[in-house]
Amino acid sequence: MPEWVAIVILGIVEGITEFLPISSTGHLLLSQLLFSEWLPVQSDLFNVVIQSGAVLAVLPLFPDRLRQVCFEWRQKETQDFIIKISTAFFITGVGGFLLEENGFTLPDTAGPIAWALLVGGILFLVVEKGVAGRALTNEITWKIAILVGLGQLVAAVFPGASRSGTTILVALILGLSRPAATEFSFLVGIPTMLAAGGYKILKALTSPAVDGGGENWGMVALGFVVSAIVSFVVVKWLLSYVQRNTFIAFGWYRIGLGIAIFIVIAR
Repeated sequence: MPEWVAIVILGIVEGITEFLPISSTGHLLLSQLLFSEWLPVQSDLFNVVIQSGAVLAVLPLFPDRLRQVCFEWRQKETQDFIIKISTAFFITGVGGFLLEENGFTLPDTAGPIAWALLVGGILFLVVEKGVAGRALTNEITWKIAILVGLGQLVAAVFPGASRSGTTILVALILGLSRPAATEFSFLVGIPTMLAAGGYKILKALTSPAVDGGGENWGMVALGFVVSAIVSFVVVKWLLSYVQRNTFIAFGWYRIGLGIAIFIVIAR
């Protein structure tokens, strides 16, 4: 398979899964582990950079929040929202930096991914049953902001947990409505993934022998663009979907995929 075709496929996988609560990292790793003959394993830098492309693509889908932050930042409500977003990002950023500096690497086997998908899927079913009939709020509390930041760290350590899936679950458990939980999860993810992407690029440029000596930047750019385009379409659909539906379907998907992975690796 030509390299550019493999990169386009990986970009599509990333764009579809980055914001759906089914784990983009898990799907990228699985694609490369289970179909390594056609989809060669890419660097951690590549995976983070194309995630950044998917993240940037969603900015136009939140025009009200962007307008609020850019033009209404003097208002107390806006400042409170910005501080809470920043707090969640700070928690994730500090934790992520410490993990990186201590040599943390993602597992290179499918088993942990399958477990994370399976457990996360079960949690979605349990949480959705628990919040059924409850009056949910749209208010972002300090508890939600702090635990969402910690939730992003959990997802970083366990590929397959899903950053958006973990943070949405945390917000739902704490009583946030599905649309508000989805929006806050996505908005916290924007600075998180852009910072991670920027850090990886800087590290690759300053220490090419360690991280980026053999990186094909043209292919990285192609993956970035493809994931951005696909992500825009998927997130636009998801924001409409959560207005009328629960996350139960995603829970069952995760369970089914986790079981399927266990069957494949058991052969």
